[in-house]
Amino acid sequence: MSIPSADPSPPTGGGIDYVAVEQSPRFVELKQRHRSFVWPLAVVFLVWYFVYVLLSSFASDFMSTRVTGDITIGLLLGLGQFVTTFAITMGYVAYANRRLDPVSSEIRTDLERRDVA
Repeated sequence: MSIPSADPSPPTGGGIDYVAVEQSPRFVELKQRHRSFVWPLAVVFLVWYFVYVLLSSFASDFMSTRVTGDITIGLLLGLGQFVTTFAITMGYVAYANRRLDPVSSEIRTDLERRDVA
């Protein structure tokens, strides 16, 4: 049984230097655009979720307040969690189609061109 060598030198030939690609201005811009959209929404959603959990744990009188018939504030806020999830997903897809996909397609096309050459 042979053990593969741990040669740290990069392979020779026409391979793509993925570290250089990751550090390229377009890739850095792509990551920044992604993070600037995802992190704020993730924080807002988590705060909204934990507020809901805390209200259901510590404000049961408020959450059990009837709005109409058997519909309570807690039920509406719980359903609001689902609505928020779908809204965030649709917003992210629209944002990705408009702002992320064109840049990632550019990077991919450039990499495919390099790989063929």
